[in-house]
Amino acid sequence: MKDSLQRLAERADSEGLLDVAYASVDSPFGPLLLAATPRGLVRVSLPGYDAEEALEELAERISPRVLEAPARLDEARRELDLYFEGRLTEFDLPLDWRLTDGFRKRVQRAIERIPYGQTRSYTEVAALAGNERAVRAAGTACGSNPIPIVVPCHRVLRSGGSLGGYGGGLPMKEALLQLEGIL
Repeated sequence: MKDSLQRLAERADSEGLLDVAYASVDSPFGPLLLAATPRGLVRVSLPGYDAEEALEELAERISPRVLEAPARLDEARRELDLYFEGRLTEFDLPLDWRLTDGFRKRVQRAIERIPYGQTRSYTEVAALAGNERAVRAAGTACGSNPIPIVVPCHRVLRSGGSLGGYGGGLPMKEALLQLEGIL
């Protein structure tokens, strides 16, 4: 059965009928759902998120042509594995930003530029996105980040240095910051 599904995905891809490829990937925190379009990585769903809900959102917002096609996500999987092993400090993946827009997108683009091993406050990220007073909106943008880990919203902290929130839970945020030598 798996071979026939793989052949179906390969054929759909070769005929230009695969708009969104997805795969489940193991991580130290549990399974991640990765999704990519021809433009790049579009979604990383953290453990605890409903994979079916994420796939439905992709079908509604991007295209109903969503298929499991792990081979299309090999490079993303490889880079994530290296990151979790502490051997990758900067992702080099094309990203598809279609699941975000406006101020949220500006915040997420600012977050993408936070270097490995460094943090920024929600206030700093809001300022980098063009509105230093939109601190709560910056927090909301972090919480709605469709590409966490790769777009490292775990590197955004409260002004006093406390962790704040994280979609994967505070233990995951803390572990990612420890991995990067921040904590």
